[in-house]
Order: sequence, then structure tokens, then C-alpha cells
Amino acid sequence: MEKDDSKKHLWFILVNPNAGNRKIQRDWPGIEKKLRNSNLEFDFVLTERPLHAIELTAKAITEGYRKFITIGGDGTLNEVVNAIFDQTSVAYSEFLVGLIPVGTGNDWGRMFKIPRNYPEAIKTIMENKTSVQDVGLISYFQDDQPQHRYFVNIAGMGFDAMVAQKTNKQKEQGKGNALSYFYNLFTSIFEYQPRFIQIDIDEVQYHFNIFSMSVGICKFNGGGMMQLPHAIPDDGLLDMTVIKKVGLGTLVAQLRNLYTGQFIKHPKVATFRAKKVKIECKKGRFMMEADGESLGYAPFEVSLLPKALKIVVGKDYSW
Repeated sequence: MEKDDSKKHLWFILVNPNAGNRKIQRDWPGIEKKLRNSNLEFDFVLTERPLHAIELTAKAITEGYRKFITIGGDGTLNEVVNAIFDQTSVAYSEFLVGLIPVGTGNDWGRMFKIPRNYPEAIKTIMENKTSVQDVGLISYFQDDQPQHRYFVNIAGMGFDAMVAQKTNKQKEQGKGNALSYFYNLFTSIFEYQPRFIQIDIDEVQYHFNIFSMSVGICKFNGGGMMQLPHAIPDDGLLDMTVIKKVGLGTLVAQLRNLYTGQFIKHPKVATFRAKKVKIECKKGRFMMEADGESLGYAPFEVSLLPKALKIVVGKDYSW
């Protein structure tokens, strides 16, 4: 289909009907009515399977769309971002991305003060307050093949990746929700075995026995845990939190502090900032998730595209 320049100012909405434990499947007719009543000009499509939003966004870009809204969770947003940054025919600066959050975690929306209430989220889109953020790029391996993925929030590794993997499997079965996430969090504490890894942080080498690690752009992960409390989304730097091997009692005692960011004061926690990070695991597989999506295993390389994505933010967001 030929590109239609008139579509540059038309919103293209990607709706994930399975988001929020299939909540959108029930709520979409009402959301669409609210969007029509707001006089927002848009076309929309419903995703049908994992990674479908990448295909649909790529096609929409060739047809001339430049403004995208995702109605779903962080994973749907991640797919739209990957379609934008995997193409080279249109400058990244031409795109604008917004979100009506309905997923399980909604950590990206939490960072940028996007309301969970549908009318307020739609109002946020209409107010069109915008900002820019860095975009992360992570290379990894899957089935012994090199892969890459862009992300806009956090890449979690080790323990975080195990919890995400369990939760994502439950989502595929229609069983995923906030309670199942916490169940997986606690059961994984007893299952996960720390890994010895090598980390090159801007060419400086470190060796750690790792329980969990987060590398990213924004503050929140895992449904509101403040994994990177000092992260600034447009400073051109990756923030990193490393949780070294700790005892079970310490883990349980520190769970509450994960939500306030105070856990980084513990002596078994180290924080860094960097432009590029390389991670290798000396024994066993060190797994990874990005924006809540289970991906692959080390070796990893993480880098940034500074101030690469223009986004719609909440009226209360400031930096």
C-alpha cells in the first residue's frame, strides 16, 4: 500500500485484547466509545498474538502513520518501539508514542505519570504533553543465535528473569495477574541459584556472584519495585543495580525496600551508571527479560540511543 501523507497526523492505536488478564477484551468497546467522544482522530487494530504489534506497526509506518498509541501493557509498547527502531526509512524524531495502560505491571506508565483510569489516560493523550527519553538496545542469544531488542524501561537479569518467565507463561495461559506475580516472586526465591558473571562497565571489569541485576532507563520494574531509584530517562546513561548473593532472610527482609528504592543502601547491593555494559556468565545460563518480556541469555551487550523517542507523558510528570 502506498504511503498516505495525510496519516501523519492520525493516531494509529494498537489494542492488545489479552492485556490485564484479558481485561481489554471486555473493556475495548467502552474505551473506543470514550475515544470517539473525545474527538481523537484515529484508526485502530487488535493484536492477535505475541509480536503481532511489531508487524502491525511496521506496516502502519509504511502506510504513513507516525503517531502511535498502545492500549495494553509494557510488552505491547515494547513491540511498537521495536518496529519503530528496527526500520531505517523514517527518522526516529518523526514518531510520537502514547500509552493507555492496562497491563499487569505498567511500570513505564508509572514512571511517566500515565493515569490507569481510562478517561484520565485519554485526557492525557488529548493534552499532548510530550517529552523525550533514551532507548536501550540489548544484544543476547536465543537458541544459540544472536538477537537484539530495543527497550524503553528496564532489562532484568538473573532472578528477575526467572520471575518474568514464570509470569509470562501464566499470561499465555490466561492466568497471569498481580497475585500470580507475587506468588512467582516468593517461589523463585527458593529456586534461583546465583551465577558468577563478568561485567564490563564502560571498559572497567568487575566480577560478581549475582542474585539479580537490573539495567535500564526508568525507575520501576516488577509492578512498582523501584529497581533503579536514581534513573533519569533522558540523561544518555544506563543505570544499573547489582544484587549480589544474599541469604534468604535478607531477601525477605528487603522486599519492602524494593518498592522505596532503599534496598540499594544494603552492603550486598552495588549501583553504577554507564554508556555501555557487557555481561558474560562463566557457568550456567544467565537469563534476561526486557520491559517484562522474556528473551534470551548471556552474553549480553547493552547500549543507548540518547533522547531517541518522543512520548506523551502525564500532566504531573516533570523532571
